[in-house]
Amino acid sequence: MLIRTVSLLFLAALTWGQNAVKGSEADQAAIKQVFADFYQSFSRQDAHGTAMTFSEDGDFTNMFGISVHGRPAIEQRFAALFKGNLRGTNRTDTVRSVHFYAPDLAFVEAETVIAGTKTSDGSVGPVRKGLMITVMAKQKGRWYINNFHEAEYPNRPVPTVVTEK
Repeated sequence: MLIRTVSLLFLAALTWGQNAVKGSEADQAAIKQVFADFYQSFSRQDAHGTAMTFSEDGDFTNMFGISVHGRPAIEQRFAALFKGNLRGTNRTDTVRSVHFYAPDLAFVEAETVIAGTKTSDGSVGPVRKGLMITVMAKQKGRWYINNFHEAEYPNRPVPTVVTEK
């Protein structure tokens, strides 16, 4: 799974570096709609709707490094999460960049905000912010999340960069 993701990203980067592809406005809008469908289904705790934003053979890796492969497993994972610590959560993802490597392949980054996550004692934890990183694939005329990785921003100040004089 990880090897496939790394290989795909390497191939995409190599292809992009040699011959950048400009995606159409329609494809940009369709990709942003997939993100909206994802976070709206997530916020409704709709595991099926959330999973339907992924390709049949998609991969999902969460902020804790837990990975699942394939749409049915992704749906099962979200169903369990929505019954547990993500019950009642609200999520928004704001696309910040879309890079097309081929007409049917794009690398997308989005800012993530998740509110309402339950802690181990059942109380509501702080708002979580992070980065959602995906490889999107267009299949049969529709965009899907093919590889999904997210990273949570640390809950601490960003270190300042010191430059030498």
